Amino acid sequence: MHYADYKTILSPQNGMNLYRGCTHGCIYCDARSECYQMQHDFTDIEVKRDAARILEEQLRRRRKPCMIGTGAMCDPYIPLEAELQITRQCLALIERYGFGLAIQTKSARILRDLDLLKAIHTRTKCVVQMTLTTFDEDLCRKIEPHVSTTAERFAALETLRDAGIPTVVWLSPILPFINDSEENLRGILDYCVRANVRGIVCFGFGVTLRAGDREYFYSQLDALFPGMTQKYIHAFGNRYECNSPNNEKLWGIFADFCQCHGILYRPEDIFAYMHQFEETQQQLSLF
Repeated sequence: MHYADYKTILSPQNGMNLYRGCTHGCIYCDARSECYQMQHDFTDIEVKRDAARILEEQLRRRRKPCMIGTGAMCDPYIPLEAELQITRQCLALIERYGFGLAIQTKSARILRDLDLLKAIHTRTKCVVQMTLTTFDEDLCRKIEPHVSTTAERFAALETLRDAGIPTVVWLSPILPFINDSEENLRGILDYCVRANVRGIVCFGFGVTLRAGDREYFYSQLDALFPGMTQKYIHAFGNRYECNSPNNEKLWGIFADFCQCHGILYRPEDIFAYMHQFEETQQQLSLF
């Protein structure tokens, strides 16, 4: 871990990343890609110094409250958060200043902050996004070794459901020749309907690979699934998009399931929902 100085926490699109890097160890992580210009080892977490103070200054300057997004690049609930509690400090500020929240994670640690999530949702809107990639717990421990298992994430989704917090699942990535089966898809979809998720984000069934990400991914494939790297190279070469040969079949199952259960599945519809700031009567009285 190391600290770095930043002038801003919120992006022009109201996105917020409090850490740079991750220790969850997911073998496919796109955030390792060279295009993000991370100038330190990926597991040497960069912490944004005085993040809460800077965020408060930015929130005060916003003329109107809006939705704040976090977790798109770096998970806000990496193990280090248990000690530093920077995410919690920032959620408290988001609640205090009446902003909404769309937060993405793979960790059941988010339940530590259930009180703040509920408080935000009472005043405006809070949406929790949880990534699910594999229904198989043993496979999960291989490809996502240092994060909450799928079953633990599902339990967190159930707790959020019972607390009245809307949830969205990211069904991504689906690794060709590894978890691109109908059985895996139906297992995840069953979790989604049981947790009463609002939407499922899926851009197709496959994985994206680019410089930095690809090299790490292939090194892990060699260790976990002997011979799989060569299978990928033969099937995809250096393509950015590596689509499962089962993509069309799986998409048909996915779309039919979501339509049948009233779950949002078109990305534009889900993002429109998450970006729309909603004012309650209490919120209107404050502004």
